[in-house]
Amino acid sequence: MTVGERARNLWRARSFRRYAGADAISKLGSQVTLVALPLTAAITLRASPFQVGLLTAAEMVAFLLIGLPAGAWVDRMRRRPILVATDAIRAVALLSIPVTAQLGTLSLPQLYGVALVSGVCTVFFDVAHQSYLPSIVDKDDLTRGHGVLAANFSVAELAGPGVGGWLVQLLSAPLALLADAASYLGSAVLLLGVRSEERRAEGRGVSLRSEIAEGLRFVTRHPVLRVIALTGALTMFSFGLWAAAVPLFLVRELRVSPGAYGMLLSAGALGGVAGAWLAPRVARRFGAGRTMYGSASIATLASLPVAATAPGWRLLIFPVALAASGVASTIFGVTQGAYRQSICPERLLGRLSATMRFLMWGGTPLGGLLGGTLGQVAGVRVAFWAASAGYALAHLPVVLSPRIRGV
Repeated sequence: MTVGERARNLWRARSFRRYAGADAISKLGSQVTLVALPLTAAITLRASPFQVGLLTAAEMVAFLLIGLPAGAWVDRMRRRPILVATDAIRAVALLSIPVTAQLGTLSLPQLYGVALVSGVCTVFFDVAHQSYLPSIVDKDDLTRGHGVLAANFSVAELAGPGVGGWLVQLLSAPLALLADAASYLGSAVLLLGVRSEERRAEGRGVSLRSEIAEGLRFVTRHPVLRVIALTGALTMFSFGLWAAAVPLFLVRELRVSPGAYGMLLSAGALGGVAGAWLAPRVARRFGAGRTMYGSASIATLASLPVAATAPGWRLLIFPVALAASGVASTIFGVTQGAYRQSICPERLLGRLSATMRFLMWGGTPLGGLLGGTLGQVAGVRVAFWAASAGYALAHLPVVLSPRIRGV
């Protein structure tokens, strides 16, 4: 069977279409929130740099606190009910923001609370979502399946921030969050129609702590997964810095309007769309190891110019550098995601996903707090430079690892 025929067969599967459609809708809404939530704090509530950093930490701290047990719990349950329930809860939580804004009672503590609830749901959703894919597609189709999810993310990055920025400019930041609430509801409806042969793991009398430890051992004892996890941790720590610094740097320091701010983020996502399309083809041509090594090397070099962003023509450096690095980093992300699922036993899929996300995403709240503190003490520009440098250097563990190329 040719590659084109396999791709067509993948899309003919009704469950995969619903799964991918739910993913696309949800990610588009989440990109709107990526713009609207920090701007709700920065513009509507006039939050300080530290308070914006604290909001970023609140969104991501659940990965640090419950990321590991979430994987063991997910491995004991069917994934689809988890996906539907967490989508519904996130929709209700986000809806509370525009409602209280209209009533004039919106506050920063409420934003922190919504961020925490949404973060807890996101931990369970993400672990279950990645673990669910092997129940829907064959192992040979995992790279293509991950490529579709990466393409969804890249298209959402391309369209979502622009839509979010203009919604903030036209309606207000709190009302823009209605789009994400609606996307979660739409995702839940689509996921209700997914049908797959999903086997639920039994507890087998093994303690939760033992199951968590088994997932950790699988990752930490594997030489390639260790390097991937370290790279992910550095990337997401830098993302925490980024999320706290970039909105304030562009909107307050460079006087970029909310609409233009969203467009800048969207323009940077063009590379991600290209990377998602290229990833399965590059991995098939060069193999997983050489693809990860090469894409990580290019991502490092392409990210360096971001720190030179400044007013005038130098503002163009921001989207151009992001687009260039987005091609390489998306190829890396798709390839490593398919690789780690292809070597993992099915009974450990939830714990593998949770362990990797704990090790990777656990650094995001710490980065958010550091970014907010740097912005408060040294200025937003310094925090932006730190975020840019961190992001550029995050892929070095892969570049410097001789084992990667031999996979």
